[in-house]
Amino acid sequence: MTTVDGVFRERLAAEPDTPFVTCGGDWLTFAELDERTDRLATGLARLGVRRGDHIASILPNRIETVELLLAVAKLGAVQVPLNYFLKGDFLEYQLSDCGAKFLIADGPGYDAAAGLLGGTSIAETVQVDAGAGGTVAYPELFGERSTFEPASRPGDLLTIMYTSGTTAVAKGCMLSTGYFVAVGKAYGMRNWVVPGDRMYTGFPMFHTSGQMVAFMSALVNGASIGIAPEFHASSFIREAAELEATMLVGVGVMANMILEQPPSPDDGAHPFRLASWVPLPEERQRAFEERFRTPVMSEGYGQTECVPVTNSDPYGVRKRSSSGQVSPLLDARIVDEDDNEVPVGEPGEIVVRPKVPNAMYSGYWNKAESSVEAWRNLWHHTGDFGRMDEDGIITFVDRKKDVVRRRGENVSSLALEAVIRQHPAIEDVAVCALPAKMGDDDIKACVVLAAGAALTARQFFDFIRDKVPYFAVPRYVDVRDALPTNALGRVMKHVLRDEGVRAGTWDLDGLGLVIPKSERRVTAAT
Repeated sequence: MTTVDGVFRERLAAEPDTPFVTCGGDWLTFAELDERTDRLATGLARLGVRRGDHIASILPNRIETVELLLAVAKLGAVQVPLNYFLKGDFLEYQLSDCGAKFLIADGPGYDAAAGLLGGTSIAETVQVDAGAGGTVAYPELFGERSTFEPASRPGDLLTIMYTSGTTAVAKGCMLSTGYFVAVGKAYGMRNWVVPGDRMYTGFPMFHTSGQMVAFMSALVNGASIGIAPEFHASSFIREAAELEATMLVGVGVMANMILEQPPSPDDGAHPFRLASWVPLPEERQRAFEERFRTPVMSEGYGQTECVPVTNSDPYGVRKRSSSGQVSPLLDARIVDEDDNEVPVGEPGEIVVRPKVPNAMYSGYWNKAESSVEAWRNLWHHTGDFGRMDEDGIITFVDRKKDVVRRRGENVSSLALEAVIRQHPAIEDVAVCALPAKMGDDDIKACVVLAAGAALTARQFFDFIRDKVPYFAVPRYVDVRDALPTNALGRVMKHVLRDEGVRAGTWDLDGLGLVIPKSERRVTAAT
């Protein structure tokens, strides 16, 4: 089958009593998960959810994220999983843009959204935590059980997944149920996941990485999956070993954090077959392999619009410093600014198109112009730059212009700048990325104060901490007389990046001005 519901039904028919998924609790078999998602789908239908309706969710990693995905697939509805660290303008924009009629959230998620719903189309809110707000309690949905006939075709919309934005506001990628299945197939075709694997991942389930790269790879390829409620570098390897995982899945930053932990005599005591950490430099791959006695795969690259663009076979031809071979479901080229293919080995923009139906996203929600622009000349333009060698292997060269990536999340420089400009002492601001020690980026905010205004590091932090997600809080704040501009008056962010950390720049981390982990979703005031 080529729909999420169809693949689930195939696994259910073949192995009803096989434990399939856990997220911090007991394993659920396919039969148990089928019953729970039938009952949840029945309750959602009773609440008023109809085919094609949008259901937004604000949930950390918990088993409800899996139940919701499968129940929505059975109903033929559309899920909109939102980053559970969003707050303020960031959250309000996505809630209003997505067109959801229903919201499912935990306590902190509901608290973050409650005051923002007036400008949205949300009419019903479902609360998964007892004693909190909302119009309906999640357990109340689990009443009678109805069964559901297959409701979707492969090209039908299943998910709107927000990209988190780069230079502009976040865009909602429209993802079909067939695309979900294609992602799982692509990873199976290259042996990242094989039948009988037990995966353990710290990926967030509001993200493509969690729902598609991890969960769908397990569902499609005869594997099972353990989902960490939270990623903790100090305990991840032990947790995976206790679950008898054969495969670890995460981003390179996670591997770096694990490698920073003190060595243990038990580091090699596990059944791991493979660890996927993307991206991860070659020397760190080898360090992980030596310490944990586990082969590492890092030759992969993708984005919400198209994942994976590349993924080499761990048992085939490999070039560890590259991004790998083009997915068997895609065509890819490296092109210049006029979309002409560049010579082998020359850098250019990575563009892709599908070889089979539903191997990519279906466009941007409510942004037809952006969809047309991204698909100019009948190729999806990733905005990322790379080079292709004589063997057809792509090496990632550089990110999208002005992109900021922090703690595994893209941060919209435009959206962050708009929030910072709300401070009465700040006249102008430009946000850029600086390399971080553990991988990804640190954020630098270069601010120009209004005439006669004064600002301290503490005042800046107290202002920003409750208005943006924790990962979007700048580490560095550079107060300056003016921003560098070109002849057209545009800020030259490459100059700000090249400057690095100037003398006198505030290092909020160094000053102890950081949001504690316990307050990343709930502010100190609450």
